[in-house]
Formats: sequence, C-alpha cells, structure tokens
Amino acid sequence: MDLTRPRHRRPGHRRRVATLAALVLALLIAVVVAVVVVAQRGGAAGGTETLTADRLAPVPLLTPAAASPLPAAAARTPAPALLRLPGPVPSTGRGAFGYDDRTGPVLGGSGPLRRYRVAVESGADEEARGFALAVERALAGPGSWVDGGLRLQQVRPDSRHDFTVYLATAGTAGRLCAAGGVNIRVDGRPYTSCRAPGKVIINLERWRLSVPHYVSAKVPLSVYRTYVVNHEVGHQLGHRHERCPGRGRVAPVMMQQTLFLDGCVANPWPYRDGRRYAGPSL
Repeated sequence: MDLTRPRHRRPGHRRRVATLAALVLALLIAVVVAVVVVAQRGGAAGGTETLTADRLAPVPLLTPAAASPLPAAAARTPAPALLRLPGPVPSTGRGAFGYDDRTGPVLGGSGPLRRYRVAVESGADEEARGFALAVERALAGPGSWVDGGLRLQQVRPDSRHDFTVYLATAGTAGRLCAAGGVNIRVDGRPYTSCRAPGKVIINLERWRLSVPHYVSAKVPLSVYRTYVVNHEVGHQLGHRHERCPGRGRVAPVMMQQTLFLDGCVANPWPYRDGRRYAGPSL
C-alpha cells in the first residue's frame, strides 16, 4: 500500500462536517445575543448605569485620625455645657474703657432704630470685639426685643448713639451704677449688673461666673449672658421688674433672675413664639 498518496473522503462526510460547523457558529451567535439582551434588561430594570474605571471618582484616602472612629459612647455623649469660666476674675480695673470700632448689622426688620456702642474696661481681660459679638447675638434673637417692632444696631464709638453697653469689673460697675442711682451691692460688695441713664453696665463677675442657682440648675453660661443683656437693655427700653408667674413656669426676662428664680425656670428672652412674655409687675 502506498501511504504517501492522499486518502479520498466520501462526499457525505464533507457535508456532515460543514453542517456541524454551521451549528456551532449559530450556537455561539445565539449565546452572545442572549448575554447582550440580559445585560440591557438588567440595566433598564435597575435604573442603573454601567460605570467604567475611568468614570469613577477616586476614593479619598483616610488619614489615621479619620480611619479611627471615636468609641460609640463618646460619639453619643455631647460635651457638657459650660456653666462658668474657671480662674480668677479681676475685681477692679483701670476705670478706662476700650470700644469696639465696628458698625454692626441692623437687628430687626421694622420699627424705630436705637443705636448703641460697646465698651470693655481696660484690665478686665476681655476683648471688646468678643464682648460686642456676644451682645449682638443676645439682641438679634429670635426672642429678643427686636421681635417687638424695634431695631437695634451697634455703631462706632464716635457715632451718634442712644446708649452704651459696658463690661466693667465689679468695683467699676458698682461706682457707675451708684452714680446712676442704682445700688448693686449684695452682702456689701457689687454683685448684680444695672442700667443707668444711657448706660447698660454688665458686671464682669456675673459675665464670667453666672450665678449659683443657674449653675446648680445646669443652665449654660451662654444662657445667663443672653439673659443679663436682654434684662438690662430692657430697662434701657423702659421696662420694669416683673415677678415669677408661678412655680414651674418660665421666668420673665424682666424678673431679677440674677438674685432668684422663685420656682420659675430660667429664661433669657422677652418674646416667646413671637409674642411678648411678661410676668406680674413688681
């Protein structure tokens, strides 16, 4: 037998091979079409869009601090409110005052405009700008006197003004208040703040330390500061002292909350829910 000569295949064999190849090709086409249809239906049903790596925003790297979350207990527990400032408070100053030279925004939307200046006694260890901003926050509300059809604005020290808000050491506050006919002494030493004609005088000791019944009730120092500003400015606007309307009720801002609460709850605002909140006249 000659093994080098090609073997002749029958025509039927060639037809079977061609048919099998056609079936395999058709099956591959059907699989590709099915995959495309499923992918399109999945995207339409889910409302999503396929994103490639070049369309994804880079993920920011975490710093060691950001990668280490706080313990769960610490994350849930808010920082305790500041009730009073630590450290000694100057009881006397130089008797001279430095003024904040800023013109502030007009507080309130309508009504007559009352202009005020802000000054801090030299030697009080307080900045005039910081004190002025705290006064502005107290008078801006909501809930302050500007809710009653009045506007207030801090002006520069050399500008025309209706009154000045002073932050003074206890000794100087006592002298300024006495000159205006107001005795702020308790147990022989200057204790409260006061209003004298054209002067709202805030006692530095109260500004730094609040008062014992506020502290024991866990009332934040920021609330006392808002109260004392609105109380003394209320006197400047012509309001007199008021009494507690009943145990457990909210204290009127014109109540002498620096001296007592008489069963009332501390309150720094003259307006509540847009209406003037007042107690019985004293």
